[in-house]
Amino acid sequence: MEDTLELQLTTTLYMTSEFILSTNLTNLTHCTNTNSSCTFSSIKFSPYYQHSLAIAASFTLAYLFIFMPCMVGNCLVCLIVVKNRHMRTVTNLFILNLAISDLLVGIFCIPTTLVDNLITGWPFSNAVCKLSGLVQGISVAASVFTLVAIAVDRFRCIVYPFKPKLTLLVAKATIGLVWALALVIMLPSAVMLTVDQEKGHFMVSSDNKIYPLYYCYETWPEPEMRKVYTMVLFTHIYLMPLALIMIMYGCIGAKLSATAVLSSSGHPDIKSPISQRKVKVVKMLIVVALLFMLSWLPLWTLMLLTDYARPEGDQLDLLTGYIFPFSHWLAFSNSSINPIIYGYFNENFKKGFQAACRSGSCCSVLPQDHYHELVLPN
Repeated sequence: MEDTLELQLTTTLYMTSEFILSTNLTNLTHCTNTNSSCTFSSIKFSPYYQHSLAIAASFTLAYLFIFMPCMVGNCLVCLIVVKNRHMRTVTNLFILNLAISDLLVGIFCIPTTLVDNLITGWPFSNAVCKLSGLVQGISVAASVFTLVAIAVDRFRCIVYPFKPKLTLLVAKATIGLVWALALVIMLPSAVMLTVDQEKGHFMVSSDNKIYPLYYCYETWPEPEMRKVYTMVLFTHIYLMPLALIMIMYGCIGAKLSATAVLSSSGHPDIKSPISQRKVKVVKMLIVVALLFMLSWLPLWTLMLLTDYARPEGDQLDLLTGYIFPFSHWLAFSNSSINPIIYGYFNENFKKGFQAACRSGSCCSVLPQDHYHELVLPN
């Protein structure tokens, strides 16, 4: 792929060399200095960097602000659950799965998205284009499917407390199914994603060097197919799962309220199987699901908007230059905030984080006996 891009670059520069020589370089310099596109004789030139140095630095700091907590926090969550056998409950296995999907976002999505938002066009290879899109889609789908699995587990545990609980084996099988479903639903996107050169559109660097412009996007045979696929994704990995989660947590809330009413109305003979510890866990999981829904809503809205409304000109420049980067940042920030939620609501993770901070090593967590009485209940 790299050899092909190099050949295309050489050919393109040769074909346009006479035009570039005859073009007023002052005008090209104006394009790069003002971070705006210029058009000469139906050939469009855009600055190599989309933003000024100040805005680019702000974007970099903002993305770094979520990248570091994402990597450190989710690594600690994984270590706390894996290294302590008392933490290996059904709920904690699902939380471990969430942490793994969040790590994938931090490793594969945050860096490439930042660079893509700073540079005009797609600066990476075709393989990175496919991998970044696939991993982002799979991690999001796996996260929302895992949130559904957690809601089902809590629903069974609280609304039907005397039914058999989910076993660790069933939880592991569920996690395998979650990743399989996520891969299946995102595979068409990976197949269709490709890097393609935009004809008649070039990038101009600060020293007036000319580069062809490439984009990473889905090349569907028909535009309507992309619209349908986007709606399928929105329905199956956002709308329906989160609606199901809200319904189940609504039932859980009704059950907890009914139990509280019975306890306060003078029925000492009625013993609730629902402990305060379980109530706190439910609150934590509701916050996780709610923040996931809110953080990903703007990006989903923009994706539907660009597919169905087809913005152009200044509207498209505003979307791609500022609104999309912020929406991506907001969506990815969800991967960094989850460990903070775990530490706030649960003493297990809080003690593990504190132990790691005191030792100055992510590999240091509390001994197993410190977790024995503080495990997230099944």
